[in-house]
Amino acid sequence: MTHNTPLSPRPLHDLADVRRRVVRTAQLRAQGLSPADITARCRPGGPWQQLLPGVHLLHPGPPTSEERLHAVLLYATRETTPGVVPSQPGPAQPGAPTAPRHVYTDAMITGLAALTLHGFAATPPLSSLDHIDVLVPRLRRLRTTGCARVIRAATLPAPETVTGLPVAPVPRALADAVADLTDANAVRRLLTEAVRAGHCDPASVVRELTQAKLLNRPHIVDAVDILIAEGRSIAEDRLYAMVGAYGLPDPVWNVDLRLPGGPHLGGLDAYWPDQAIAIELDTRAPRQDEDAQWTEYARKREHLERLGITVVHITPRKLRDAMEQQAAIVRTALMAAADRDPAAYVVVLPR
Repeated sequence: MTHNTPLSPRPLHDLADVRRRVVRTAQLRAQGLSPADITARCRPGGPWQQLLPGVHLLHPGPPTSEERLHAVLLYATRETTPGVVPSQPGPAQPGAPTAPRHVYTDAMITGLAALTLHGFAATPPLSSLDHIDVLVPRLRRLRTTGCARVIRAATLPAPETVTGLPVAPVPRALADAVADLTDANAVRRLLTEAVRAGHCDPASVVRELTQAKLLNRPHIVDAVDILIAEGRSIAEDRLYAMVGAYGLPDPVWNVDLRLPGGPHLGGLDAYWPDQAIAIELDTRAPRQDEDAQWTEYARKREHLERLGITVVHITPRKLRDAMEQQAAIVRTALMAAADRDPAAYVVVLPR
């Protein structure tokens, strides 16, 4: 292909790869098209169309969801690996140009579109979204336009790759999604599904909502309270499953400890009285009172350990991702109990 050879649009049946269908202006210019040529092809009734500033679709029909996603990323990314645009229709020949491999840097899909890509059932299909949220660094000079809505962040999270695209992790995508939602039921469904379906733990969600300064909205706070309760319930179920699956002796569940005739020592999720081993699920949410909550946790733990009771803290995330390791920790504590001095006598009451 010579520098001056004009490009011909490829027929729809031959546009098998989205990387051939969605291209940047620079890629077209690199193939010898002038700005006037590109503009002419993108006029109404022409073979191409401009989806976003500097991003073109090489067929006249409505863009697919995949094409919109790639277009938004091409618009927002700092750079792309230059590729080649097919010049003539027909089957690929030996030595023919291959589809360009776009490298999306400092941009990722977020919000409802990201949650849909992560497999959420409570989000609308991509085809019904009026816009696609894209997360970029705060100092990028980009504006929201067309189907691309720009969201900025001081620090970008590490993206996850979903269907070959950079996508914000679920907690960040949730925060960006609910920031735009006023329907309390919709917010609650999204947060609940995030935890119930195992996408993430409540603490990571609340951390993102806190950083986004969204916990001053009553409908989000209400949803978070439900989320934390949901997360605790799931963690308790996993704790029961861990004890059974790894052959640990049965503890007494959900108890309060007191000194005989003395003060309340605190509640525990599981307790082995003969070995004086306790499990406490650490389901603290990182809110503004986190320091106070942790101080209370630490005070209770120190008090119990002064009485000879070993407290094993387990987070819901560790139960989800490393249950076998947590079971080994508990088993080791139970086996080591015989080598310790006897614990103080305490009264065990149902919680």
